[in-house]
This record gives sequence, C-alpha cells and structure tokens, in this order.
Amino acid sequence: MSTLQLTHLGGPTTLMEIDGWRILTDPTFDPPGRRYTFGWGTSSRKIAGPARPAEVVAPVDVVLLSHDQHADNLDDIGRRVLELAGTVITTVPAARRLGLPNTRGLADWETTTLQAPGRAPLTVTATPGRHGPRFSRPITGKVNGFALHRDGEEAAALWMSGDTVLYDGLREIARRIPVDVALVHLGGVRFGFTGPVRFTMTARDGVEFIRWLQPRVVVPVHYEGWTHFRDPETAARQILSNSDVGDRLRWLIPGEPTGV
Repeated sequence: MSTLQLTHLGGPTTLMEIDGWRILTDPTFDPPGRRYTFGWGTSSRKIAGPARPAEVVAPVDVVLLSHDQHADNLDDIGRRVLELAGTVITTVPAARRLGLPNTRGLADWETTTLQAPGRAPLTVTATPGRHGPRFSRPITGKVNGFALHRDGEEAAALWMSGDTVLYDGLREIARRIPVDVALVHLGGVRFGFTGPVRFTMTARDGVEFIRWLQPRVVVPVHYEGWTHFRDPETAARQILSNSDVGDRLRWLIPGEPTGV
C-alpha cells in the first residue's frame, strides 16, 4: 500500500495525495477578516487565512465537498477552485445548487468510482452526517462525509467526517466501514443565541467517536480559524492527546505535507 500524504491548509481544507490522485476537501481560500452569514441570524468571522493560496494548490483532480451552504466549508475563492477541478463530489442538494458539469451528487451510502488513465481507481462512498441537533436539517442543510476505497480493500484508505455532531449515524459508519485514516471535523461550533446547542463535535465527542471507529490514524481538522469555533484549540488538543485514543492522533502543521 502506498503512503497517503496529507497537507492541512486550514479549517476543513486538506489536500490528499494518494496513488497519483490529488484530492481536496472543502476548499476555503478567502483571506481572513471578513464576517460571513450562515442564515437564521448566525454569522462568523474568519480569523486565519489558508496556509497555501489556491493558485498553488489548484487545479486538483477531485474535490470532496461535504456541503456548499456555509462559507467555512466553501468560500468565494473555493467556488472558483471547484470550477477548475476534474470532478466535484458532494451532496445531492449541493450538486443541484452548484449546477457545474463536473459535479456528482451522492445520497447517503451511494458510491461513485474515480477513474483516470495510469491511475488505480478509487471508490467514493457518501456517509451520513448531521450538522446540528435532532431535526436541525431544515435549518443547517444536508451534509455528507466521504470514504475513499482502493480496489479490493475492505478498509477505507481515508474517511472525512464532514461537519457533524456525535449521533447514531456516526455509529452506523463505525459498524459498516473499517477506516485506516480518519479526517475528523471538530470545533464544537455554537452561536450566541443558540446557547449550549452544538453544530459540530467537541474534542470530548471526538474521543467517544474515535472509540467507536477505531481507525489507525486520526487527523483533526476544522477546529481553528473562525470565531464560531467554541472548543478552544489548546484545550481540545489536551483532551484528545491525553485520552485513551491519543496514540492515534496526528496533528498536522498547516501547509506541511505529511505522510500518514
């Protein structure tokens, strides 16, 4: 098996290089400083820019887009990156909204195969996610994670969670898909008027989920760079690293390619 190389670019955005494929997750390349609205009275300010600019990273073969409706997962420059990508794989509603000819929308547990001359094929499976408390989907919208499988291998070479809380859908993923490397979105997102309600996993949720999933390596992402992340990075690192799953953690240095 060849080495999977990851480059964390900031927020959820990570470049994956595997078997000759260049695959980007949730492209966010806008500079810091701007406040973005997320609907229903929510907003957040971006406080950190990308570790590498889009023109250095793009074009890529594939973009795995967990959802299109929030700028911390797809911003203005990120939308231009989509247009340059070979293939964009996302949710069914996002594919309809984007309307790009290179886009494939997948429902939960639906698969598609990536093929290109001179490269081993990769199968992509969409996995469920819930971007908030029960019954929040009409407000927060549809979100998917994605698993990448090499031909003939039962375990996913990589799985990205997308923005999700800890709920039974993640337990189903742990039952159905063995995972080698997990890219897990954290941050404990919440907003002032929503009180204690969370819209992504906290570090403590992440520990519990890693116990369910049991991947070889866990790479935390999407825990810094925005004001709506309410799980402080230093505390999250301590909670995760000092837990019984701490030996599985790999904290990437933004912009630095790392084999996992």
